[in-house]
Amino acid sequence: MIWIYRLLYLPGLLIALPYYLLRMWRRGGYKKDFQHRLGRFSRLSPPAEGRTRIWLQAVSVGEILAVGPLIKALQSDGTVEIVLTTTTSTGYAEARKRYTDVAHSLGIFPLDFWLFSRVAWARIRPDCIILTESELWPEHLHQAKRRGVSADLVNARMSDTSFRRYQKVPTFARRMLSKFKATFAASDLDASRLNELGIESEKLHSTGSIKLDVPLAKQLSDSARKELRSELGFGSESAPLILLGSSTWPGEEEALIGIVEALRNEGTDLRLLLVPRHAERGPELRRLLEQQNLSWHQRSTGAKPEGEVVIHLADTTGELSRLTQLADMAFIGKSLAPNDGGQTPIEAAGNGVPLLMGPNMTNFKAVAKSLVECGAAHTVEDATSLEGEVRTLAQNGEQRTTMGEAGREWHAHNRGSSQRIADIILKELEVN
Repeated sequence: MIWIYRLLYLPGLLIALPYYLLRMWRRGGYKKDFQHRLGRFSRLSPPAEGRTRIWLQAVSVGEILAVGPLIKALQSDGTVEIVLTTTTSTGYAEARKRYTDVAHSLGIFPLDFWLFSRVAWARIRPDCIILTESELWPEHLHQAKRRGVSADLVNARMSDTSFRRYQKVPTFARRMLSKFKATFAASDLDASRLNELGIESEKLHSTGSIKLDVPLAKQLSDSARKELRSELGFGSESAPLILLGSSTWPGEEEALIGIVEALRNEGTDLRLLLVPRHAERGPELRRLLEQQNLSWHQRSTGAKPEGEVVIHLADTTGELSRLTQLADMAFIGKSLAPNDGGQTPIEAAGNGVPLLMGPNMTNFKAVAKSLVECGAAHTVEDATSLEGEVRTLAQNGEQRTTMGEAGREWHAHNRGSSQRIADIILKELEVN
């Protein structure tokens, strides 16, 4: 089967190349260590006696942040060294910022073609590999198997879409998943789906999401919160109310702008803090904002806004954690049709922000369900019902407080997955 994959890989890459080149041009930063994508890492010396080298792959910024507690747990006894790779330019920048003094080596994951993968393996020489979430790279896993290197899948997720796809190719799915020595599911639902696709129960662990172990951003003091509100043009006091559009996608910004305009026409002083999932959409959203009548400011322009701002477009990278702390309520992006998958609601919940989510949280299905069940979040079907929920929360401070407290309690109760995973992996490697 690996030869079929190898034969199909290059034609598939050539077909997809225009899309990826355009995305690389828009996001920028891809020139840094581009040779890693061709497998040309710095050649690493073999691990010292008594040490184990783990190659950990985390695809983008979210996963890079999430693996921090896992890295710490794996290295707790000083016998494990981590080679950390990522796929995106933003993920690589974040890895260099956070893990330069923690990881043995940092790099970019090679294209999953046999030549590039083989070169990378010869230079990294791991004793164990770890993939995250839904990454199933056939060539990478084949290289591990032929070298007798164990492979683990952590924070394993199986969205509705991925599950349906794998059900159509059960033999392929079973062969791929069988290559993992251990699979650590992000939820009981994910574990059930993975088991149905062919992972044996003894290799499957429902340990919970490692994203819950990521420390929340340092909490802003009252004075810092007032200063940030003023900096955004929202005034320094607790009023007006701030609605956060958290990691929004196309179509959702229009809905949120319409909701804010409708509520303001009714006399509610509601402001919109808009944080798109991809900062490079700034020019597109600027054009959208120029077509409406509410006052607005674009953060990437740098200048502090003058006068009252109703909509603040935060099209800068790495600020969501801090900006979330200003929100009185938050809408979680990529969850209203036609978008599908959902962005993570975990950090907002941990910060005690009442959550509103569309029906398409398929990448966080169990998390979203759990948040709704504990009272920290409400699900809406469309923009119309979202407007109704925003109106209700805007008029009911007690409900906002209750939902926020439920989110904090949920977050505190569900932590600890990283340590559970590390304990099992270390025992398998016999380095405890």
